[in-house]
Amino acid sequence: MYRDDAIDPGRAVDWGRASADYARFRPGPPDSFFARLQALGIGLPGQRVLDLGTGTGVIARRLARQGSSVSGIDIAAGQLAQARRLAKEEGLAIDFREAPAEAPPFPDRSFDAVTANQCWLYFDKTRLLPRLHSLLAPGGLIAVSHFSWLPRRDSIAAATEATVLRHNPVWTGKDWDGAVPLPPPWMTPELEIRGFFLYDEAIPFTAEDWRGRIRACRGVGASLDPATVGAVDRDLEHWLARNAGERFTVLHRLDATILAFRED
Repeated sequence: MYRDDAIDPGRAVDWGRASADYARFRPGPPDSFFARLQALGIGLPGQRVLDLGTGTGVIARRLARQGSSVSGIDIAAGQLAQARRLAKEEGLAIDFREAPAEAPPFPDRSFDAVTANQCWLYFDKTRLLPRLHSLLAPGGLIAVSHFSWLPRRDSIAAATEATVLRHNPVWTGKDWDGAVPLPPPWMTPELEIRGFFLYDEAIPFTAEDWRGRIRACRGVGASLDPATVGAVDRDLEHWLARNAGERFTVLHRLDATILAFRED
């Protein structure tokens, strides 16, 4: 359970409630994203990687398929159950553990890289960064990334957000302008940027997949009661049938900032 008055004030977020839809419908970033990450030194064969806020293990499983030695942590037991199931189905050996990002249960110098996709905003950076400094081996990298639709440039994304807001007006995930500050506002003097990318890609969905993707988002399945989740889903189903059809794309922005601690 997660609660922050700056994020959807008045609502607690429980990702475990959305785990089934998350595992089935929430896609990971496309191949182009992982190719860029690998070019910047993340996801190499044999690399020891810790995936923070791993959820159902989307990033962790992909990096494991690339040959990295991966561990993943999350505070939601339901998400981890799905992550373990999916990894087992793929024959992947990933060490998933239930723990907050700020207190990863591993010895110092255990990892060569840390990844955090679509979850960095939930973490207490004043506690997290010193712990990552200890966890990373010399030369270790941190990859903070996002995979977000663009409501100001995509009509389906905009209409979907309007549907969610009718049922959850305190949802603060709305109307992202696409800006990715560089350097990030949380960056400290001990860190330096080693790489960065940002690009847009149209992601294909079926109507069923998009509805499931929205049920799995923070503002719907993770924070609304089941009846209201059903109402959001029905409204979106009707809008898609009238305006989008069975297959379509939704424009997303992908970005990653690669950082390292300065050498003493």
